[in-house]
Amino acid sequence: MDMNQYLDIFIEESKEHLQDMNQLLLKLEASTDDLSLLNEIFRIAHTLKGMSGTMGYVKMANLTHEMENVLQSIRNKEIEANEHIIDVLFECFDTLEEYVNGLIKNGVEGDLDPKPLIKKLSNIMNNNSMEKSHDEEDIKDEENNSKFTIDIEDITYNIINKARESNFSSFKIMVVLNPECMLKAARAFIVFNTLEKFGEIIRSKPSAEEIEDEKFDNAFEIIYITKLDENTIRNEILNISEINEVVVERIKVEGNINKPQKIKETKKINKPVSKNNDKPKKEEKSNKLKSKTSKTVRVDIDRLDNLMNLVSELIIIKTRLEDIEDSKLNTNMNEAVEYLERITTSLHDAVMKVRMVPIERTFNRFPRMVRDLSKELGKEIKLYMTGEETEVDRTVIDEIGDPLIHLLRNSIDHGIEDPKTREELGKPKAGNVYLRAYPDGNNVVIEVEDDGSGISIEKVRDKALSKGLVSKETIANMNNDEIVNLLFKPGFSTAEKISDISGRGVGLDVVKTKIESLGGLVEVHSEMNMGSKFIIRLPLTLAIIQALMVTIGDEKYALPLNSIKEIATIKTNTIRKVHNQEVVLFRNNTLPILRMNEILQVNKISEDKDEMIIVVVKKGDKIAGLVVDNLIGQQEVVIKSLGKYLSGIKVIAGATILGNGQIALIVDPNSLF
Repeated sequence: MDMNQYLDIFIEESKEHLQDMNQLLLKLEASTDDLSLLNEIFRIAHTLKGMSGTMGYVKMANLTHEMENVLQSIRNKEIEANEHIIDVLFECFDTLEEYVNGLIKNGVEGDLDPKPLIKKLSNIMNNNSMEKSHDEEDIKDEENNSKFTIDIEDITYNIINKARESNFSSFKIMVVLNPECMLKAARAFIVFNTLEKFGEIIRSKPSAEEIEDEKFDNAFEIIYITKLDENTIRNEILNISEINEVVVERIKVEGNINKPQKIKETKKINKPVSKNNDKPKKEEKSNKLKSKTSKTVRVDIDRLDNLMNLVSELIIIKTRLEDIEDSKLNTNMNEAVEYLERITTSLHDAVMKVRMVPIERTFNRFPRMVRDLSKELGKEIKLYMTGEETEVDRTVIDEIGDPLIHLLRNSIDHGIEDPKTREELGKPKAGNVYLRAYPDGNNVVIEVEDDGSGISIEKVRDKALSKGLVSKETIANMNNDEIVNLLFKPGFSTAEKISDISGRGVGLDVVKTKIESLGGLVEVHSEMNMGSKFIIRLPLTLAIIQALMVTIGDEKYALPLNSIKEIATIKTNTIRKVHNQEVVLFRNNTLPILRMNEILQVNKISEDKDEMIIVVVKKGDKIAGLVVDNLIGQQEVVIKSLGKYLSGIKVIAGATILGNGQIALIVDPNSLF
């Protein structure tokens, strides 16, 4: 069977299980005696082992098997969970994540060798003297010295005695599986099915339920009634693959029973892995699964994109209908257009909700990262997260993780002082990092804040000058906010030495580039010895936006509504030039004027008038006035990509199709600042 067809499902489910494991391990570190957490982690390891074994991923299966052994010993109070064991379990988590990432890239498990980790897990077991090591030599020793531990109870003894009256023999059988066996429960089930062709299994150790749940090591015992002899039984079982050893011992019984019963009647008593007995449980499980899975369905992102394109076409048709001008149009036509508008808006909202996922998926990886960094740097860090339920577009979720990692690492490494320095400054020994998310109109805002040392303006200024990023004249005219924004220049770093965490100057410029590629922007607020705050604003949707339609020259353009502060007119004679930049005094503030026909290289329709229409756009705290020829009005537009060939044009964010079939370019105001 070709397992590649299940690869995508396996990867998706593994990522979910690993995400849960990460959160549970963090909680377990804080509360090592919480049995419910241990049970959940054990269940995840068990599920991953079964899944990877089925798919043939040996590294994952072997590692999760050893994790199970350690976790089971902790659950049984044979081993006490401590910091060392938690660290080893985190290493296991990292290795499993590496294997899954390898499957995502090239369909093959990651290159990490699981043997050192498996040895660490085995040492945990050996050091506590609770279980033997599970390597091959120990298993062989156990096989050679094996003794039956299964007991013959009174009722079992009676059945054996009755069976003898019908010329059936009774046997104790021990089956030892290969230590490399991936699916022990499935192998045991094949053994049971094979034996039941020639007789009846009346008892097993462990029980049928425990064998089905793989709650046994590499061996199990059964009591079997048949007319076969010892050698035949042994050969039948050894014909099954992944069986290492079979021990068969005849049971001797004494006494006579006056009323012998037919051996077939023993089916009613304690039959392991009975299909009939298991039906209610399976039905119950399936009902539980149905109740869960009916609420969530995995949908291929390409199918959602196709659905989004169809909605886009509907909106274009709606716009076209609105533009039709005909005196013969009656009220019914207008009503039909209004109805179509309601339908398309509802459909758009529904599709967007399908694409929206909680940002919790991205946030969940950070507590572990902060824990590891604080240990590495010798700092005490507390991470507070709020707004994990805030929903953003799936595309944003996939892209926002790396920028947030950079910001958090910067806060912990550059921002938070070491415990000794904090105490000297009268601050708490532990530094605080806040990660917040919340909706704001048509945007989602993500904040990364710390209560550290803040950003040194002098240090940034000196570093910028030494690297030749700006001239002395330019920096002399810059305010503090503009100097802080130099941090986003490529190659800029204030770290005194290069480490694994920072100092290479590939942090904040990457953050800015990634955020702006998503149509968002990033701001910085900092105060010396009080801390810093990085604010990221992202659009809720990347496909359909509200825009202001304007004409510049003889062409139509769309300006995203969320970037517009207001629309106004100014007198031409009030414009002045400062440092070769046109400005005007607007509401007691200096407003830079940008002539869009020059930026977009569009021919002017007429000479300058006494008054000009300006659209005031904003980017964080900055504002600018864009000179346009005419205003058309607000319109819902569908963003279409310009393709790879035109992807380098900075001022243009994309294009849209108007109701009359014409193309209008969408201006990106952020690129104008």
